[in-house]
Amino acid sequence: MPTSHLPHYLSEEILLHPENRDFPPFDPVRLLGTVFEPTKGCSVCILTDFDEPAELIKDFNYLSHEGFPVQKKAHEAFYLALKNGALEALGMSGGEMFAYKCTNGSNLDLADEVWDTAGNKLSLDADIYPKYDIILCLSTFSATAPLTAKCKEFGFRGATMHGVNDVILNSGLTVDYNEVSADAERIRLAMNKADEVEIDFALEDGRILTAWLGLDGQEAQKSHGLCKGEKPDVANLPAGEVYFVPTDARGHFPMKYEDGTLGVLTVENRNIIKSELIEGDQATIDAHNARLQDDPMTGTLGELGFGTQVLPVSYSDIQDEKVLGTCHLATGRDDHLGGDIVPEMFKKHENSTHDDILFAPHKTPNFKIKQVRMKRGDQQEIIIEDFRPSRYIMDALASARD
Repeated sequence: MPTSHLPHYLSEEILLHPENRDFPPFDPVRLLGTVFEPTKGCSVCILTDFDEPAELIKDFNYLSHEGFPVQKKAHEAFYLALKNGALEALGMSGGEMFAYKCTNGSNLDLADEVWDTAGNKLSLDADIYPKYDIILCLSTFSATAPLTAKCKEFGFRGATMHGVNDVILNSGLTVDYNEVSADAERIRLAMNKADEVEIDFALEDGRILTAWLGLDGQEAQKSHGLCKGEKPDVANLPAGEVYFVPTDARGHFPMKYEDGTLGVLTVENRNIIKSELIEGDQATIDAHNARLQDDPMTGTLGELGFGTQVLPVSYSDIQDEKVLGTCHLATGRDDHLGGDIVPEMFKKHENSTHDDILFAPHKTPNFKIKQVRMKRGDQQEIIIEDFRPSRYIMDALASARD
């Protein structure tokens, strides 16, 4: 089928300017009804995080304080919506909100203590996980990994939406997740059972760095936003991603640190072994190298992911890593992705994070993805060029459409 038959959101115009895509208004009933079908008879709650949860969640005390943008969105967009008609429309019960102590790290296990809005101290294992069928977690740091482990133990379904902001509420959480799932599946099949992927990065100084990732013909997985039926599962929203758990990796790739420092990372046997300064603060590079020396597991590559949606930049990685034409690597634990890196393998609990490294035009303007290539048996395909999906991927997205 020609790509001219693609929906408007996959047109050349919108691919170049995703900020011009039209999105429907945010509707929690539509979102939750689509993601969690069926919802009738289910009980639901909201989790959020604070450094001082007991004090701030009581009587929603945090609403009168400066800051806490994610937690305020949890109250405004979900708590109030559930209490003001969404519960009834969805045939659900509950709607309570609870707060746990902020982990201060991506995908670190949660402490068991949790507080309700009356100030009562409760237990996640005893009072929350067994009681609720659906748990929505809107937090500062991602809780996808720990909640994925807990849902298998306690049988609930859930969604994690860390870092949610207005852009995400008005774009990535308004789309039709049946369409998102179908597009993710088309790309998943196009990359399924890949043997290896190579990524070329073009630096401003003219150098080309290449990272090779061995995938051993594994089944590609997708983050597609649907938790339908009764099977325990946790969706990471916004969704829209195809991902692999690397079995091996080598080569080099660039890294832009939070302070803007740029480094080149050397990878051997799936592990980042050192960082070297391109520009910025040498102390940032030294601190990373010291961490790699102290706990080598922090440099183990646990994920290779590709965005599958056409969405505007939100400046929050939870959405921006789902954008078509971007890719990301992640270091650290990957047990929630079906990988073999578990928290017990790290020297310190606070090191057992899952940290994404996103390559996207707004995130890494100092270098670009020149090309991503996939090899599957004798088949070799270009996947991304200059942050744009290749013809092979666009043809896959056009497949099986009426």
